[in-house]
Amino acid sequence: MGMIGGGRGAFIGAVHRLAALMDGQIDLVCGCFSQNPENSLASGLSYFLPDNRIYPTYQEMFAREQQLPEGDRMDFAVIVTPNHVHFDPAMMALDAGFHVVLDKPMTFTLDEALKLKAKVEETGLVFALTHTYSGYPAVKQARQMVAEGKLGNIRKILVEYPQGWLSAKLEDSGNAQASWRTDPKRSGKAGAMGDIGTHAHHLAEYISGLKTTHVCADLNIFVPGRALDDDGAVLLRFNNGARGVLVASQICAGEENALKIRVYGEKGGLEWAQQEPNTLLVKWSDRPTEIYRTGNNLTSSFALHNTRTPGGHPEGYLEAFANIYRNFAFTVMARKDGIEPRPEWLDFPGVDDGVRGMQFIDTVIESGYNDSTKWVPFK
Repeated sequence: MGMIGGGRGAFIGAVHRLAALMDGQIDLVCGCFSQNPENSLASGLSYFLPDNRIYPTYQEMFAREQQLPEGDRMDFAVIVTPNHVHFDPAMMALDAGFHVVLDKPMTFTLDEALKLKAKVEETGLVFALTHTYSGYPAVKQARQMVAEGKLGNIRKILVEYPQGWLSAKLEDSGNAQASWRTDPKRSGKAGAMGDIGTHAHHLAEYISGLKTTHVCADLNIFVPGRALDDDGAVLLRFNNGARGVLVASQICAGEENALKIRVYGEKGGLEWAQQEPNTLLVKWSDRPTEIYRTGNNLTSSFALHNTRTPGGHPEGYLEAFANIYRNFAFTVMARKDGIEPRPEWLDFPGVDDGVRGMQFIDTVIESGYNDSTKWVPFK
């Protein structure tokens, strides 16, 4: 892989590298790690890359990598830049014939997302979007149980993602993560809803297999002087008639990453929390609650394929991230070998998930800041 962004000190870049390299299926062979050429070079050298594979711009990276023999050049680009620098390098990578892994949200605007989707379909290349939480084995178990109808028709989805790290105005204190995530010019039109609300929304659709049709949102900016929402709640309507509630907030003081989802059907419900990721609770009206544990009693082939360790050994954020990379790598290698990827390998978020994420942002913003029209359809 070749990396765009992710220079020294960048949180998410380090996560991507650790996850990608975890299974020995991927090597980091080149990159443009910063818009500052000196920082890019210093970062690449610290990752033990030769200086002739460390590039000052991603444009030069694509041009020079294309000229290398197929066995030497990168196979795919991973893009870990702020949101406003997602679209251009992704389109350029696809035009150059490279597969793409992209951080979420997929693009800066919905229009860009639709253009990127068209480009992926035109090229036929493999595209992955790193909605991390879909990589947990217990989440895959939950998805499969819903798909098999074990809960009956889904009626209610409750998903919440409270954080507390932006309770103070960190963007004024030199915090790089806070600085770009609260800046409309780099983050886009949404703050908390774009950053973590999209994760919650993707998880709701991923586990339930349903599609959101309408949203009704209440958005807030609690920290004085902040330009983007730092808190909000959204009512959801789904395509089977189910209803949902989504809460995303970054001003819940004292919370870490307390993502939690509950899905209820006619026969029972399930519950999963990211801070206790190895446990899936399945609740029934007519019998005791069942406890499913990663590495112990998960049954879905998708869950088992993505389980790495015996029971009692926690599998967390990095492993979930790595599952996306491993399945992406298996799919790319299968395509190169002319064989059909297994369904378990194809189970990673793609360009359609990215488009729905941008639709979610657009409809939530339209509803949240419009007092006269609250229910807004997905476009």
